[in-house]
Amino acid sequence: MLAFATVDTVMAARASSLDLAALAIGGSVYTSVFVGLMGVVLAIGPIAGQLFGARKLAEAGQQLHQAVWLALALSVLGCAVLLFPQPFLSLARAEPAVAEKVRGYLTALAFALPPALLFTAFRGFNTAVSRPKIVMAVQLGALALKVPLNALLVFGLALPTPLGTLQVPALGAVGCGVATAIVMAGQLGVAWLLLQRDPFYRRFALGRRIGPPHRASLVGLVRLGVPMGLSIAVEVTGFTFMAFFIARFGTTPVAAHQIALNLVSLIFMLQMAIGNATGTLVAQRIGAGDAADARRLGWHGVEAGLLIAAVVGSAVYLLREPILGIYTRDAAVIAIAGPLLAWVVLFHVADAGQILAAFVLRAYRVATVPLLVYVVAVWGVGLGGGYVVAFNTTGWSPAALQNAQGFWAAATAGLVVAAAGLCGFLAWMLRRQGARAFDGSSRDDPLHHLED
Repeated sequence: MLAFATVDTVMAARASSLDLAALAIGGSVYTSVFVGLMGVVLAIGPIAGQLFGARKLAEAGQQLHQAVWLALALSVLGCAVLLFPQPFLSLARAEPAVAEKVRGYLTALAFALPPALLFTAFRGFNTAVSRPKIVMAVQLGALALKVPLNALLVFGLALPTPLGTLQVPALGAVGCGVATAIVMAGQLGVAWLLLQRDPFYRRFALGRRIGPPHRASLVGLVRLGVPMGLSIAVEVTGFTFMAFFIARFGTTPVAAHQIALNLVSLIFMLQMAIGNATGTLVAQRIGAGDAADARRLGWHGVEAGLLIAAVVGSAVYLLREPILGIYTRDAAVIAIAGPLLAWVVLFHVADAGQILAAFVLRAYRVATVPLLVYVVAVWGVGLGGGYVVAFNTTGWSPAALQNAQGFWAAATAGLVVAAAGLCGFLAWMLRRQGARAFDGSSRDDPLHHLED
């Protein structure tokens, strides 16, 4: 999924700095919208995972139908935001040429959002029932289509034919959005065929038609999904909104920020994968009634993820110069992006800690506490602190941080606070559960109702 954004970033950077700046702003808008709504739909994961662990397969299958209805409803809201992006453009103070490209890019992505959210329901369900390979295969196929289609629409083509020259205009950043919309529709079509024809799904009694909306199931998805979605939205917008503010420093700084953010987001996928796997296994063990194994899996997943993050973050820091050369040949952009990556080791380890703990907490259906932590750490310390430091609103900011680096320094501090808060809360929760199991307390642990 992130490879889509990476392909867009590399190609837009080679088209022009104007296209890359438009992609940075437009991509921030789309990511803020999509990821927040995606988080709501992904509530199917812990719910279906617990049902799967309890061997209630038909009930798990019905959760997929309800997630489809939820995705369709959320698409209406998301498309409205994408088609009317003026508030974001005003926030970024985008130049007219950049703003025009942003509008075209987001209009194309308004067509990509509904199939993307519907596929998210398919993805969340398959993860919950321990079948992520089929999702991986479909998405790799989509990526294989995305790359040539992107190149065609971004750079254009003039192909002589017996009937004349076939002209495909160079759309730049807008072409990235059009390519994504086409690929997302195809990806959803493949997912639908798999649900209908793959024998694996018969055990879940999915049928050939989507079941009617079920109020209790939808309430359960929304009750867990809204704080999950808001948590993810706060986390993501803490970084995507950085692009709006950094855009005030000019086209080159926001282009450099886009490259640095894409790179750290790319390596973040490894930690998200470990967290997703850990959360899935924990949810299944909870459903199976094995609380001790759920606790063991959860904490070991966090430990393993943090160790891997330290290794990966160090490697990226040491290789940052050749890596930046892959993205762009623009010396001015590289000169700004390089110092931003100086924060990558601490940034990545802290980022890993918060997401690993968050996934385990979601497996226990605990989502409100992470939301509160994210609001304070990511929005308060990270985004708010970055604004204060970068724009020197108090008059004491070091000159070296009165630019994009100020936002990255504050974002790193925010992630450290988030990681400490979430890992600390998870450790307290698991210790409380272990103590209750040891002293023979009721299995109806109040921590399962912590959100109440």
